[in-house]
Amino acid sequence: MPPAADAPARPVPLAWEFAALTDAGKVRANNEDAIAFDPALGLAVLADGMGGYNGGEVASGMAIALLQASFGRWLAHAGHAAPVRTMRRALQASTDEANRAIYEASAGNEQLRGMGTTLVVAAFGPGRVLVGHIGDSRCYRLRRGQLQLLTRDHSLLQAQLDAGAITLEQAAVSPHRNLVTRALGIEPQVELEMNEHSAEPDDLFLLCSDGLSEMVPDAQLFTLLLQDIVLAEKATLLVSIANENGGRDNVSVVLARANPVALAA
Repeated sequence: MPPAADAPARPVPLAWEFAALTDAGKVRANNEDAIAFDPALGLAVLADGMGGYNGGEVASGMAIALLQASFGRWLAHAGHAAPVRTMRRALQASTDEANRAIYEASAGNEQLRGMGTTLVVAAFGPGRVLVGHIGDSRCYRLRRGQLQLLTRDHSLLQAQLDAGAITLEQAAVSPHRNLVTRALGIEPQVELEMNEHSAEPDDLFLLCSDGLSEMVPDAQLFTLLLQDIVLAEKATLLVSIANENGGRDNVSVVLARANPVALAA
């Protein structure tokens, strides 16, 4: 179970460093994942598309572009000092806009019919991170030698686990592992699940598609994230191990590290 949101008592000056990588994997012919990050805004977005023909690519690409444009514009104006309630409303409004655009594009084009995408988005501020997600793309945080999953999958498998219908051992071999119960663009309306989390110096946040989380167990993921290498090499390592472990899906990662800011005396 992911931890409850843990908002900080007061902001801590941090400088956020980012790295990201996406790969088609070893089985899929095309890559339906899309990623983006903006260091100046402290904004990272990841989407894992689904749908026939090239619908998945279209849906994930639209989600990334629209979230960057809409919420990015709001964040540039309001900044991270804005009240978290206001930020939540703005992020949900931007998500609504993206959902509506994908839903209407799907309804208006037979080749894109039924397309949709998962979504995980994070706004990284001085001492807090607002994380929103839809579907089974995830956000993890590595802090002081502990890896925590900050999101809960919107999936049939997670619903079965929550209901006690299956065990963790049964879940590991379930044929329903990739069935999501919530996605962007599938229905006229969708709710973005959002939580605020604290950020401390040396925290490492990972946004990823299920192409990583399905191929790399949490224990191995923990070991990889602990590696003392630069952030870009860490992103490359994560994708490489996912492919070495089978690479059955597209795999995408966005890493964000909180570096302490030295204050003037």
